[in-house]
Amino acid sequence: MKLDEATIALAALGQATRLSVFRLLVEAGPCGRMPGEIAEALSLPGATLSFHLKELAAAGLVHKEPRGRNICYRADFDAMNALIGFLTDNCCGGDRARCLPASGTSRKGAQEADKD
Repeated sequence: MKLDEATIALAALGQATRLSVFRLLVEAGPCGRMPGEIAEALSLPGATLSFHLKELAAAGLVHKEPRGRNICYRADFDAMNALIGFLTDNCCGGDRARCLPASGTSRKGAQEADKD
């Protein structure tokens, strides 16, 4: 992933509603979700959801797939993983082992342990 692509993706995810929509689609997995399901789950009006789905699609983070008269939205897992890879590519000077959280330890727990 290139810098400009990462910037667009991060800008799209930098808005709370779009981040919530994207996380919901990630949770749904490859089956995706229909707009009505997304709107109901997040208590969003249809027009608002449509705007945010359009922004996520423009950023390359979601795909839409026609299903009869409806459209299903799915997270683009390749794009998500490319963004994560871009963010962590040179983490800790290339020593990825130093960047991984300790086994069985949450990020919050690891941060609290660092304070001790």
